[in-house]
Amino acid sequence: MIRLSLKRALAAALAAGWILAAGAAETGRDRALPAPRKGGGRPLMQALADRQSRRDIRPDRPLDPQVLADLLWAACGVNRRDSGKRTAPTARNRQEIEVYAALADGLFRYDAAAHRLVRVLDEDVRPSAGRQPFIHTAPLVLIYVADESRMGGGSERDTLFYSAADTGFVSQNVYLYCASEGLATVVIGMVDKPALAAAMKLPPAHKVMLTQPVGYPAE
Repeated sequence: MIRLSLKRALAAALAAGWILAAGAAETGRDRALPAPRKGGGRPLMQALADRQSRRDIRPDRPLDPQVLADLLWAACGVNRRDSGKRTAPTARNRQEIEVYAALADGLFRYDAAAHRLVRVLDEDVRPSAGRQPFIHTAPLVLIYVADESRMGGGSERDTLFYSAADTGFVSQNVYLYCASEGLATVVIGMVDKPALAAAMKLPPAHKVMLTQPVGYPAE
């Protein structure tokens, strides 16, 4: 009887979202991620053939923790531990692009060195991440932010050029991962960037570049 009650309590907690799905864990208010799987997936040429922009994202199916971990690592994770360099290049290895994960239960920043999600806000900022309604209910919205304080004091033109190019590398990594795993995604440029930056409580040197909702495609 006690075991049955415990099982029912655990099931209720999972349903309510109090306990994370298997493979994920929380450290304080941060969220640990499973180690990225670096094998499997579709061959590169097939992923390139399948790459496309899709807006038919299911709002009712969250990403599996392992898929989320793999996606974030593919975006800009550390792939060379000895140097700390990433899966996506940046000009002079400045690594100025921060990847934020906007989820229903809050806003997180991807800490690539530790491969974990750092909680930034408890609020759901997805409604500020784009004007199209499907963005507001996507299970994950990636937000790319350029930290201009890492750009070396160049001209405003150069800062914009390099941060935009570096954002493109990260978003294309996400596109290819999604093509490999059968996920739907699209880059969003029609964003009220000042409003989103305010919702995220970003400091002045941190500039919103693009957003990219991700999820399982609608059947």
